[in-house]
Amino acid sequence: MDKHPMTLAGAEKLRAELSELKQVKRPAVIAAISEAREHGDLKENAEYHAAREQQGFIEGRIKDIEAKLSHAQIIDVTTLNANGKVVFGSTVVLLDINTDEEKTYQIVGVDEADIKVNKISVSSPVARALIGKEEGDEVVMEVPGGTHEFEILEVRYV
Repeated sequence: MDKHPMTLAGAEKLRAELSELKQVKRPAVIAAISEAREHGDLKENAEYHAAREQQGFIEGRIKDIEAKLSHAQIIDVTTLNANGKVVFGSTVVLLDINTDEEKTYQIVGVDEADIKVNKISVSSPVARALIGKEEGDEVVMEVPGGTHEFEILEVRYV
């Protein structure tokens, strides 16, 4: 299977979640199942069924995170020196020439993308339009609502 790029920060966040699931949530749900078993008849035991369902969710999420980490090509953005070019992991400050509005995005892996915190997927149309460009370049993008022109004001590797 192909490796997928992921920032170091994204990998650390997944590792922290994995640790929480394995060391806190998994033992808690196992204890809840054990306690529910002691209440007798399992067919009509709501606590038991809820705990088993929770256990299934936890185990599924553990497998999901382990798979993502095993297929990740982890990139430490702070060590990049792309000579001012927009690359995976870089943070880009854009000026929307149409609205005179500044926007800042970090280009991250698919699993890390979260537009609420201005993290866009490397496979998104915006990221694809920016990759390889540098400060001062103008980029024309098709966005919802029409065509927008952006100027790249700054490229950071943080």
